[in-house]
Amino acid sequence: MNMLATLFINTLLASLLVLLAFWMPQMNSYAEKSSPYECGFDPMGSARLPFSMKFFLVAITFLLFDLEIALLLPLPWASQTSNLNVMLIMSLTLISLLAVSLAYEWSHKGLEWAE
Repeated sequence: MNMLATLFINTLLASLLVLLAFWMPQMNSYAEKSSPYECGFDPMGSARLPFSMKFFLVAITFLLFDLEIALLLPLPWASQTSNLNVMLIMSLTLISLLAVSLAYEWSHKGLEWAE
């Protein structure tokens, strides 16, 4: 009985949130919101504005090094494993690879904003 009530309440809440998300944006519509561009650029200007590729390279570098957190996060729990040597070798390999990558980016001025 409890499982059936939980499923019913969850389905009801999910449906209510979907309906609210569908109808709320349509309530206050204005010209800028209805325009096809919502990225901060002037929709009436040229579509061929020069972009700095340095911004995208720094963003991708940030994402790669941010992945380090996701890969190193399970290490405290993995330290309770019975095969500690394999865990230490893998984590030190990962940290070394990231350190070498950071040194490479730094030496080639990949982290500089100015061109």
